[in-house]
Amino acid sequence: MIIDGKAIAKEIRDKIAAEVSRLQKEKGIKPKLSVLLIGEDPASRSYVANKEKYSAEVGIESFTHRIPASIKENELIYLIKTLNEDNSTHGILVQLPLPQELNEANIINSISPEKDVDGLHPCNMGKLLKGEEPSFLPCTPQGIVELILSTGIEIKGKEAVVIGRSNIVGKPTAIMLLQRHATVTICHSRTVDLSEVSKRADILVAAIGKPRIVKGDWVKKGAVVIDVGTTKLEQGWAGDVDFEPARERASYITPVPGGVGPMTIAMLLKNTFISAARSAGYHYK
Repeated sequence: MIIDGKAIAKEIRDKIAAEVSRLQKEKGIKPKLSVLLIGEDPASRSYVANKEKYSAEVGIESFTHRIPASIKENELIYLIKTLNEDNSTHGILVQLPLPQELNEANIINSISPEKDVDGLHPCNMGKLLKGEEPSFLPCTPQGIVELILSTGIEIKGKEAVVIGRSNIVGKPTAIMLLQRHATVTICHSRTVDLSEVSKRADILVAAIGKPRIVKGDWVKKGAVVIDVGTTKLEQGWAGDVDFEPARERASYITPVPGGVGPMTIAMLLKNTFISAARSAGYHYK
């Protein structure tokens, strides 16, 4: 079965749109997302354009600050602190990756945890690690878990393998699966016998950024496979999983594109709405 991330994300956006409308009617508040796009990276520009499109679709105001790559770090941090203090801004997102001259940690750390709708601030990540409730869960891992849950397969007791240890996807995904009582193994480029570890997975999350590294025979029969990778090749987009042979063995698998990507944006919109609702003391469903 192909897990249709586009369709699932559309259902989530429809629910958000209804709640945004109710928030405006009852509290007179329109959620606002401020996106900081630094430089001219084509992939980042495309991703931000999608965020703007879907924000408008659900009734969230999205304002993109298009900033030259030459900006000084202290200038960027000052802008973020200004947005932290702006009551009309409910979510702040710094589009990654940043130009090499900017320190990513310093930039992310300057965002207020209560407006960190990407869920990457150390306060939010630390609470996630400790099993406490963060202000926001990171968007892509949150979307991954939703995709797994959509299959109806219970996570508890399953063996999960996460290939990739990034702070944005791999590590938080592993923690979120662990909190749902999966037995979790994190793998990476230096894992010995990566294929053998992969074959144990009831739930396999590939997020290492190497196109088609996960071969079909790495997939356990009946496994749920979530492919986070997106690499542009001459013949089109490719994920981290060799899709056609893998789908012959998996019970459920996400396509690339149309799997995890739409869910990441849907979770960002959800987090932005939640931030606006909290600011108004609004009880959402």
